[in-house]
Amino acid sequence: MFSPPFFPTSTLFNSFSFSLSPSLLICLALCQEELRELREQPIDPQAEQEIIDSIEEVYFSSDSFDMVQHELEKLPPELNLQELEEYRDKLKRQQAAVSKKVADLILEKQPAYVKELERVTALQTNLQLAAVICTNARRQLSVAKEGFTEASLGLLANQRRRQLLTGLLKSLRTIKTLQRTDVRLSEMLEEEDYPGAIQLCLECQKAEQLDVALSKTCKHFDVLHYTKVQLAYTLLGKTQTAMDQLHMHFTQAIHNTVFQVVLGYVELCAGNADTKFQKMQYKDLCTHITLDSYIPCLTDLCKALWEVMLSYHRTMQWHEEQDKQENTGKSLTSWWWIRSYVKKKLEHGLTRIWQDVQLKVKAYILGTDMSNFKYDDFIVVLDVISRLMQVGEEFCGSKSEVLQESIKRQSINYFKNYHRARLEELRMFLENETWELCPVKSNFNIAQLHEFKFMGQCRSPSVSPSKQAASSAATPTQEELSLFQQYVQEGNPFEMHIEHKEEETEDVLASNGYESDELEKSVYQDYDSDSDVPEELKQDYVDEQTGDAPLKSVSRETMRSKRKSDYNLNKTNAPILTNTTLNVIRLVGKYMQMMNILKPIAFDVIHCVSQLFDYYLYAVYTFFGRNDMYESSGLGLISSRLRTTLNRIQESLIDMEAVGENAGVHGPAEDRKEKVPSPHLSQMVVLTNSGTLYGLAQRVVATESLVFLAEQFESLQSHLDTMMPAAKKPFLQQFYSQTVSTASELRKPIYWIVAAKAIDYEQMLLMMAGVKWDIREIMSQHNVYVDVLLKEFEQFNKRLGDVSRHVRIPLPVSNVLWEHCIRLANRTLVEGYANVKKCSNEGRALMQLDFQQFLMKLEKLTDLRPIPDKEFVETYIKAYYLTENDMEQFIKNHREYSMKQLANLVNVCLGSHINKKARQKLLAAIDDIDRPKR
Repeated sequence: MFSPPFFPTSTLFNSFSFSLSPSLLICLALCQEELRELREQPIDPQAEQEIIDSIEEVYFSSDSFDMVQHELEKLPPELNLQELEEYRDKLKRQQAAVSKKVADLILEKQPAYVKELERVTALQTNLQLAAVICTNARRQLSVAKEGFTEASLGLLANQRRRQLLTGLLKSLRTIKTLQRTDVRLSEMLEEEDYPGAIQLCLECQKAEQLDVALSKTCKHFDVLHYTKVQLAYTLLGKTQTAMDQLHMHFTQAIHNTVFQVVLGYVELCAGNADTKFQKMQYKDLCTHITLDSYIPCLTDLCKALWEVMLSYHRTMQWHEEQDKQENTGKSLTSWWWIRSYVKKKLEHGLTRIWQDVQLKVKAYILGTDMSNFKYDDFIVVLDVISRLMQVGEEFCGSKSEVLQESIKRQSINYFKNYHRARLEELRMFLENETWELCPVKSNFNIAQLHEFKFMGQCRSPSVSPSKQAASSAATPTQEELSLFQQYVQEGNPFEMHIEHKEEETEDVLASNGYESDELEKSVYQDYDSDSDVPEELKQDYVDEQTGDAPLKSVSRETMRSKRKSDYNLNKTNAPILTNTTLNVIRLVGKYMQMMNILKPIAFDVIHCVSQLFDYYLYAVYTFFGRNDMYESSGLGLISSRLRTTLNRIQESLIDMEAVGENAGVHGPAEDRKEKVPSPHLSQMVVLTNSGTLYGLAQRVVATESLVFLAEQFESLQSHLDTMMPAAKKPFLQQFYSQTVSTASELRKPIYWIVAAKAIDYEQMLLMMAGVKWDIREIMSQHNVYVDVLLKEFEQFNKRLGDVSRHVRIPLPVSNVLWEHCIRLANRTLVEGYANVKKCSNEGRALMQLDFQQFLMKLEKLTDLRPIPDKEFVETYIKAYYLTENDMEQFIKNHREYSMKQLANLVNVCLGSHINKKARQKLLAAIDDIDRPKR
């Protein structure tokens, strides 16, 4: 192998010399002078590579290769000096080429080498630091082992020793009693009191049975039995011992009771009596409860625990009664210290027993994943736990923090999954919704639905919903009683009574959308017939908006003209809603019922309620209101507030990655999990048919159902506000002010699409373009395009009436439709006038005549006042009479007109009256103004 030659950078050479073999170093030292000259000579890179390629392969074999021996062995028997020198020069050139190549590579890799060397140094430093940290950690771990682990094990050992000693003390006391009894027996025998000795012997044999008898009172308290047991302990002088034993028995009773109840269900569901279940810990046993047996097991569990707590409650009552009797019948000092001990022991035991109950029920609650429970089943669980917390509050005044926290965890977990499924279900409903009217009665309100019955029943937050109906019918005396007072003798607050729910049939649906067959028939009768007019309308006209009758009677013609804008005079004012709307309302009721039972998750529930409304609103807008046509109309159909709301919904709730171009792109899993794909309009809904006014019936049902839904949300605001935590109330206020209140604003963009297509505005423009406006005489007859436009409006009015036979068109809807049509017609008129190339004063008068004729006929078709954009047209026509100075001021003040329309006024109106410079000045003023769209 060739070695690089010596070169001036000695440091670099020294840095790499450690990798070279000794033989190469010697060769390098001998030849460095000669090689320096060769290396310094310029060599062509290609020639240099050819020299390197000519080197024998053996030179690159290994570091142990002896090149000198190799060259000596190659020498011929007869040496030729010239050939040797030539061969030597060849080897020098090869060595020089290799040395130069190696030197170049070393220089090229030097920065990387230095950087890597720095990393190695840093790694070495880090390893040293890690070694120090590990040493310290081991030292501290050793200290912790000595100071914590051994100490803890010592505590556990001491506790175990204490328990053993407690049991031993109990046995010693029994032995001591037996010893005293033996002494007493001997004394009585010496006294020849044989009957007394026999009696004492029998009592001694029964002393051990007292503890068993005492334990029986923990599950089923019997006054007579407990009185006898306490009297026996009193005779034995063991009242304090009895109290200590009693609390131990209650604790053991709680453990045994819950274990046996859960074990029974587990073995029943498993189908065999496998002994492995009996050896399990209670907490592990709870995880084997199946979903079908969860609620029955929970109910039985609470029933059994209720019996234990009721027994303790009655035990306390017994001792209170005894205290009263002793206070009246004995000296206050007699047994005072014993009674004080018993009282404190019992009062302290209340909290301990309830804590044990909470922990057992908590283990049961958290032992099963409830995320897949049915809604009604989960409500039953909340109902039972709510009733149990009421028991705890009455038992010892506890707020049941342990139970609340556990059920809150399960509720949040359940509700997230439930809400996600409901949003997907809502999307399915919306995508299959044909937007047909759901017939409900005119007096329909959400209070008539099952899901909102709870709102009409007053109860304390701790009362379980299953008993609300019963409690509402209870007498005041019963309502004032606590659960322990109600069920002190019999019954159980956790009994699952098959309540005879007054088959709540929800009488909210109407036949075919009408209150009666007679009224249904009357809808299709001719408007001119008096038979379809209610008596009050025959006498006085009733205001359509307020329902009040004016003081003065109006004529039949006036009444008929007023009816032209009310396309549903004979239909009842039943709410307009769909099956999907009704489902959303029911869902809101279910959410609120859950929130009412478990207030800690109120904000989470209200947030999900807002998402239901958001998704419904977004769907209605997407199906019927999204259109690029009105973006350039300049009518401001979508307010900034509504646009902000739609953008917020799209960003926070709609999964845009699941549709369109982003279908294959996936964002963060957590973000997408909280979102729902955008819904798609059902193919059954046709919005392109001019005969149906481009799906006006479906548009009315969709939009007005949203407005109705918003009204129901408004009615629930006060109730939701009382449930919302104070810190979260701004969210609720913003939801109502920014989202719910914008529902009615969707009318403009949705109905504008109908108005834009219902009348042929392009045809009117073409007809106006054919009118000659530079006439020289005043015309008394309006142009034909006015009659054609009015005919279009009459046809539109007729088709509105046809649609109203199937779907009620509320007055606000008809007003919006007429407003859009008239506004578009008036703006088309101005656009047509702006297209005029030549116009005389007589032509301007003709424009006014046409517009006045249009207004006169139009006012007979609609009650809408004032006529929208009337001034918009009149002002533009009058502008034809302006002077040059007035025109400049007009341009500055009237930014509602387009630049084209203003330019036409300058060119046509002032064309021949001003010079070119003045015209250019006015046109420049138009160009300089940035005109916002109206």
